[in-house]
Amino acid sequence: MKKILYIKANIKKYGDSRTFKISDRFVEEYKKNNPDDEVIVLDLYKERIGFLRPEDLEKLLGKKDDEARKNSILKYVYQFVDADKYIIAAPMWNLSIPAILKAYMDYVCASGITFKYTENGPVGLCKGKKAVHIVSRGGNYSEGPAKEYEMGDRYLRTIFAFFGITDFTTIAADKLDDKSEDVEAILNQAIIRAMNVAKEF
Repeated sequence: MKKILYIKANIKKYGDSRTFKISDRFVEEYKKNNPDDEVIVLDLYKERIGFLRPEDLEKLLGKKDDEARKNSILKYVYQFVDADKYIIAAPMWNLSIPAILKAYMDYVCASGITFKYTENGPVGLCKGKKAVHIVSRGGNYSEGPAKEYEMGDRYLRTIFAFFGITDFTTIAADKLDDKSEDVEAILNQAIIRAMNVAKEF
């Protein structure tokens, strides 16, 4: 049995979130094909993820032992490493990811748990896992001139690789705020792709 961490980072509700329309269908298809796997939903807004405070750093940078697993600051990183696969549902906001997702990654980026330092530099400790980022974007940031401005998926792909997770797939629905486009058709195409990817995820 595999453990899947479904990380949701959008303040909008399902009916208003185009990202969740795609990601929830991905999860439905995944469950259909992997009924014995456990999907853990982590809604960052419901969790009220906050920014790290100075007093949190000692815990984050301190000793990693059995006692540390009980620490409220480290619970997210231990949950992260216990998972085998990751689904990140996060729209593009201001060329990047929602700030709450970056705040969450600051909790997850813990030396000795998701990565370690060696004499040859940092080494990821989460090898052999896989991730998918499902994102909706107002413009076309997959190709053309605007591609250079895309910082969200690029950041997630880079930080996951830093953890050793290089099997990283992006499912993007672009041009959703372009009034000359058929938005429903774009969403449907993204959902179809998501369902196809979910079968092999």
